[in-house]
Amino acid sequence: MAADFGKKETRRTKETKGTEGTWHPLPSLKSRASPPPAEDDGFIPPHGGYQELLSYQKALVVFQATLHFCDRFIDKKSRTHDQMVQAARSGKQNILEGSQASGTSKETELKLTNVARASQEELLEDYRDFMRARRIDEWTSEHRYAQRLRRLNRTPGAHYETFRKGIEHPDPAICTNVIVGLIKVTNYLLAQQLKRLEQDFLREGGLRERMTRARLAARAKQGTWK
Repeated sequence: MAADFGKKETRRTKETKGTEGTWHPLPSLKSRASPPPAEDDGFIPPHGGYQELLSYQKALVVFQATLHFCDRFIDKKSRTHDQMVQAARSGKQNILEGSQASGTSKETELKLTNVARASQEELLEDYRDFMRARRIDEWTSEHRYAQRLRRLNRTPGAHYETFRKGIEHPDPAICTNVIVGLIKVTNYLLAQQLKRLEQDFLREGGLRERMTRARLAARAKQGTWK
């Protein structure tokens, strides 16, 4: 059997042993969502900050991993190579664009976040096609390597280097499963993010509602309702 990947673990990682009950490795979703600002703070809410979103951080690792994987295993002249790279890029870029657009359009943010998730699902199927063609089994949640991957995913500030040993492992069965696991994490985070965005919209409304509230507040402050 191939050697373990990611053998070195941080102290924080070791403390999490025995706590993983399901695949979901990150029960909390770091978000830029904040309490509704006061009415005199303007009607364009704080936005951007996509670098702090866990979904973006994982999608970035997936993109970098896919570039490396495709250069190793997929013919650069093939359509599959281009499609996989573009799907991975779309999964990353749409999170970024949605975050940047959120200040003026919650609808656009929701739409682009959903596009990001759809791109990740497309990419996941491409990896599974690769595995089926080579009769590579997908790790179950109980597989010891899957458990190690979950622990690595709990590493604060995890990035490409955190997973490099698995992503660049010489055994295609290991490197493919590692990337598949990372895509699953990204999809989980995006699903949670979409739920949060829906809740935020129901609670705060969109730009039009904020503009109306800001205008009414400004008139009240001026002491006129003309």
